[in-house]
Amino acid sequence: MAARKSAPAKASAKSSSKSTAKPGTKPAGKSAAKSVAKPNVSADELLHHYREMLLIRRFEEKAGQLYGMGLIGGFCHLYIGQEAVVVGLEAAAEEGDKRVTSYRDHGHMLACGMDPKGVMAELTGREGGYSKGKGGSMHMFSKEKHFYGGHGIVAAQVPIGAGRAFADKYLGNDRVTFAYFGDGAANQGQVYETYNMAELWMLPVIFVIENNQYAMGTSTKRSTMSPSYWERGAAYGIPGEEVDGMDVLAVKAAGEKAIAHCRAGKGPYILEVKTYRYRGHSMSDPAKYRTREEVTQMRETRDAIDHVKQMLLTGKHASEDQLKEIDKEIKAIVNEAAEFSKESPEPALEELWTDIYAAEMPQGA
Repeated sequence: MAARKSAPAKASAKSSSKSTAKPGTKPAGKSAAKSVAKPNVSADELLHHYREMLLIRRFEEKAGQLYGMGLIGGFCHLYIGQEAVVVGLEAAAEEGDKRVTSYRDHGHMLACGMDPKGVMAELTGREGGYSKGKGGSMHMFSKEKHFYGGHGIVAAQVPIGAGRAFADKYLGNDRVTFAYFGDGAANQGQVYETYNMAELWMLPVIFVIENNQYAMGTSTKRSTMSPSYWERGAAYGIPGEEVDGMDVLAVKAAGEKAIAHCRAGKGPYILEVKTYRYRGHSMSDPAKYRTREEVTQMRETRDAIDHVKQMLLTGKHASEDQLKEIDKEIKAIVNEAAEFSKESPEPALEELWTDIYAAEMPQGA
């Protein structure tokens, strides 16, 4: 499936005061960098963001169904609620930019243009999947789309992302790497070793902290005394900012700023994107550490997809019928992917011995 990026719209991003509150609350406290951009955005770009986020939402809902049917084994971490983060940043990225993330990775794959059929088939462990059915939900890759995983070890992808950025700086190709990780991973030691090296070598890497506020099940209020995560970069000289991760346009504007910083040769940048996951940490997590009322309030008042939907309707860029038709088209894509994931055969036993060693030197990757 071809990448579905639209041409970037011209946006005027302004910095305002930093907020330490949950997504959607008004900024409070001392002045610091935070994107609250009100960009001029075209109807086509809004529709593009709506489609991309809705594809991730419907795909993840279907994945949850297949898991419940026993067709997906092992761990399965859904991205429902966090769609605006990756869609906003992918809208700011250029061809050739790299991305690496954690085990909550399905949305990142779809947003960078990977085929939903290949992603879903990997979830069900079939040979039509991106890792030939051997990686599952947490471990799939696409050299074509510059997607380097999907990693099951908490924070392990952060130094890998810096390594990708080091390679690009060495090659002098003006590319940027997005290294995504969560608020739980932000407390891992290897993150800070990576910060130090990234700033020391001025690597073009954007550290994206997807702060969904609960890590694997512990509230950030109980896991850290830091008022924010992005400010920790100051100890290494890395600038950054906090972004409303429930607003795709704010994420895109912040992403453009971070990318410009990296491409200018100024080294790494940190984006702490305040978001919220509606489901448990994984499909096996009942999420009893928060109230149902809290989740309902976020869904009803801060949903990123509904936000764009209202912009489309109030701006008369689309009608209810047009949006229903888009949803119908997306569901058809997802249903086709689900059927493919059921019909694709299981990998042959001989596949146990393949893809262990690189067949070519990686320097030219």
